Amino acid sequence: MGRLFAISDIHGCFDTFHEMVVRVIDLKKSDRLILLGDYIDRGWQSREVTDFIIDLKNKGFDVTPLRGNHEQMLIDSWNDPSEFPLWQMNSGDTTLLSFGIREIREMDKQYIDFFNGLEFYLEAGKFIFVHAGFNDYEADPFSDRHTMIWECSPSYKNPLLQGKRIIHGHRPKTIEHVKKLISTNSDVIPIDTGCVYDKESGYGNLSALEVNTMNIISIPYI
Repeated sequence: MGRLFAISDIHGCFDTFHEMVVRVIDLKKSDRLILLGDYIDRGWQSREVTDFIIDLKNKGFDVTPLRGNHEQMLIDSWNDPSEFPLWQMNSGDTTLLSFGIREIREMDKQYIDFFNGLEFYLEAGKFIFVHAGFNDYEADPFSDRHTMIWECSPSYKNPLLQGKRIIHGHRPKTIEHVKKLISTNSDVIPIDTGCVYDKESGYGNLSALEVNTMNIISIPYI
């Protein structure tokens, strides 16, 4: 049986992502890699990140990319031009530049289909993977897709989430904070360590969680 990894919030940092997957964790076809969304925006290589994910899948690697709020803003802008200002405010322009286009409607349909096909969460054994979090007040927390990509919580009381360990991204944390949560057996583990924020104190790292051992592997922004 192979290893199980999770990585979140790559945000166009292709060189760092490639280094992590190919050299650091040395991903094998017997492994499983779950990506927690936000592959695009902010960084300058959104297309390269997207192409790399698609290429890994095409080559037979067990990669499951989930949806983040940035992918959702791209999709919303494709479907309705009035949604573009929100995406633009959240660095959507960097993605357009990466794809060599000026308007979202110029994007190749294969990419739109890829983003549209991203699931909002994944349950695997005792683990639940999601970009952000869940609506603790809904009888069915899996029915609120908005919360899954926009809202985080440090803990949950919903009966459907009890006994589960939630792995998420969305809000950057320091490596020290993540390690503390792991060491105290928290049921909610954030793994976004702010790779794209390379100049901000405490961030600037891409992290991969080896889920079955709860070992966090981090490398600085390249």
